[in-house]
Amino acid sequence: MNYKPQKALKPCKYSGCPELIREGQYCPAHKTIAGREYNRTQRSPDHNKIYGRRWRKIRELYISKHPLCEDCLERGFYVAADEVHHKIPTEDGGTHSEDNLRSLCKSCHTKTR
Repeated sequence: MNYKPQKALKPCKYSGCPELIREGQYCPAHKTIAGREYNRTQRSPDHNKIYGRRWRKIRELYISKHPLCEDCLERGFYVAADEVHHKIPTEDGGTHSEDNLRSLCKSCHTKTR
């Protein structure tokens, strides 16, 4: 018998929501609401201009060249990259050039924010 353990259930982080989930922070009903709220309160108004179609193409090309998390790789671990991080944020004058980018897993990307 192949037994595969499941992640423990945890509550949705949306205030007052009684739903229990295994993945992510929010239940499906609150995921888009929380995303809109985050975009409205945390992101700059120029975010869509900076991270539009052009950025998605640059990101896709970079992650295809660097498919492993560069921080984990330096520590000897082979972890797939999920994010492309700007070493110098675009808000601080950073660019989308390859020398300013770094592929990271979600865990390492969260630590660099």
